[in-house]
Amino acid sequence: MNTTEGASKSVLVNQFERNGKARAKCLEKHGYQCKVCEFDFTRFYGGLGKEYIHVHHIVPISEIGEEYQIDPVNDLVPVCANCHAMIHRTRPAQSVEGLRNHLRALGSIQ
Repeated sequence: MNTTEGASKSVLVNQFERNGKARAKCLEKHGYQCKVCEFDFTRFYGGLGKEYIHVHHIVPISEIGEEYQIDPVNDLVPVCANCHAMIHRTRPAQSVEGLRNHLRALGSIQ
């Protein structure tokens, strides 16, 4: 069994541009607490976690497939890295509320 790592390879992918101003407006409105599990990076990590969180596109950019006018308050939502990964674990992606309901059913959140 080969267990080596670190080989280099070239990969061609599509990268979709994000708008930093839209991100800032989303966070200005919604804050930095995860909208799924309510995790707060500042509360947990102190200053290291201040103003850190992922911003999730409710409709994934890859599904839209073209440039569009974004509404930062209604099209974007702050989520922690773990919840963001779980949202995108399925195709189509889970909704924020769907994942919240899943975590409630498990007793992970109230």
